[in-house]
Amino acid sequence: MQLNEKNITMFGTTTCADCNRSKKVLNDNGVHFDFIDLEVVTEAAAMAEQLAGRKSTPVISFPDGSVQVEPTDADLTAKLEELGLVG
Repeated sequence: MQLNEKNITMFGTTTCADCNRSKKVLNDNGVHFDFIDLEVVTEAAAMAEQLAGRKSTPVISFPDGSVQVEPTDADLTAKLEELGLVG
């Protein structure tokens, strides 16, 4: 599996509360992202674990090569601001 390095990619599940919270932050800010559901694309779990260094969700990969794992809303918003994706 190859990441689209121009997009934000979130690895998670639809039943994960932290994933849903992070998706809400991205959606509320109008930020486009690719969502990889690890319950559907099970082979992506190894990539998510490699990026995160542990088995946790969500794992969010950014175009600048950075990764956030289980970010707080404030940390995720700060990253979006740093990337110039929100006001």
